[in-house]
Amino acid sequence: MSLAGKSVMITGAASGIGAACAHKAAADGARLLLCDMDVERGEALRQDLASKGADCYFHVCNVTAEEDIETAVRKANKYFGQLDCAVNNAGITGPAAALESYRLEDWNQVIATNLTSVFLCVKHQLATMKAQGCGAIVNVASGAGLIGTANLVAYCASKHGVLGITKTAVAENPRSGVRINAVLPGSTRTPMLEQSMANPEVGKMILGSIPCGRLAEPEEIAEAILWLCSDAAGYVNGQSLVVDNGGLSR
Repeated sequence: MSLAGKSVMITGAASGIGAACAHKAAADGARLLLCDMDVERGEALRQDLASKGADCYFHVCNVTAEEDIETAVRKANKYFGQLDCAVNNAGITGPAAALESYRLEDWNQVIATNLTSVFLCVKHQLATMKAQGCGAIVNVASGAGLIGTANLVAYCASKHGVLGITKTAVAENPRSGVRINAVLPGSTRTPMLEQSMANPEVGKMILGSIPCGRLAEPEEIAEAILWLCSDAAGYVNGQSLVVDNGGLSR
């Protein structure tokens, strides 16, 4: 399952699942391109990993802007010679509102951040990986990519769409040497979710939906993501891996 020597691009790297992936990949000897809009947290993460011997760079990246994604992939090739793995993790929940009152501007923001960004990332990552004849891409979706969740229409639609992008990319490139999979985390202890759980009623509802009664830790989700990036998952392609302690099985 080693990622030693492999180059890994991570979006949404500054916190939560993205940061957990960065720490675990760096500890395994991977070379990292950290992409995020949060310059303060992203640069702090880079410095922390570099102080521990990691070969890593931080790239300020708006994942909804194609030129930023193109630049990130180009930088990975410049810094590391090729792009071996990509973790497309950036995303937002968006406001909670019923479908009939959901504002178009909020819909557009969530779709751009969660879905269009994955399209742009896969588009450019796939192109460079096909040229080198190998690579692994993991798109971070959500359990909400398989079910409907009241008051989160844009989030659910975007995460369903991530699975569609993943499967289509595999169908179009069956012999490219590039594997594309998705991970669907359950409720995970990230800054984004903890903000929502500040409301006691929301927190009680979320914890009540988890069979083991606790949130997943970002590191637990990162383990699944990095396994899919590794050669240990060399025959795994086009899959949607749910990591939710059985929440969707009920």
